Amino acid sequence: MPYRNAVFGDEEQAWKLYQWNIEVSEAFYCPLHCLEVSLRNAQHAELGAALGRSDWWAIAPLREHERTRITKAERTLRAKGNTTPGADDVVAELSFGFWASLLSRAYDRHLWVPVLHRAFPHYSGRRRDLQDNMQAMVLLRNRVMHHEPIHHRRLEADHAKIYRLLGYLEPAVVTWLRDFDRVPEVLSRRPGRGR
Repeated sequence: MPYRNAVFGDEEQAWKLYQWNIEVSEAFYCPLHCLEVSLRNAQHAELGAALGRSDWWAIAPLREHERTRITKAERTLRAKGNTTPGADDVVAELSFGFWASLLSRAYDRHLWVPVLHRAFPHYSGRRRDLQDNMQAMVLLRNRVMHHEPIHHRRLEADHAKIYRLLGYLEPAVVTWLRDFDRVPEVLSRRPGRGR
């Protein structure tokens, strides 16, 4: 059990760490949610404006992998009873991983340079650094949503990274989020500090 190993075999502390891992994962849901929604909304808006249609993926130079994800999203929506899914439905169905993949090197010349850099008006660094940081947050989000341990991560750094990425997209969301973000309080209660 990774929790027992993290607390040197102490069974009682392992259960406390397990409980705290659940709590900190729950707390991270909110800032990760804000990052994912902000990313998808910003990219969708820029791509729709640049390509002149809300279903921009119909004409965008996407790789087969991303096209497959879109087809799967449309199929899922139809299976849920949405016989004619609109662009907003498809956008909401696509995963955080899909949106982060649009920042990859494969899209540098066709999407990043002409369009997607505008989704990050407060960023002036390299696309690759942005993609690496966003991909790290996708991995954190997946660990949180699949009930995996995150206690071993540098969670304070992860939290700061979420805020930094949100600031590149929309600083107003950063201000709004701080009012109800529970991560700092939960981090301060980590069991076994000082061991």
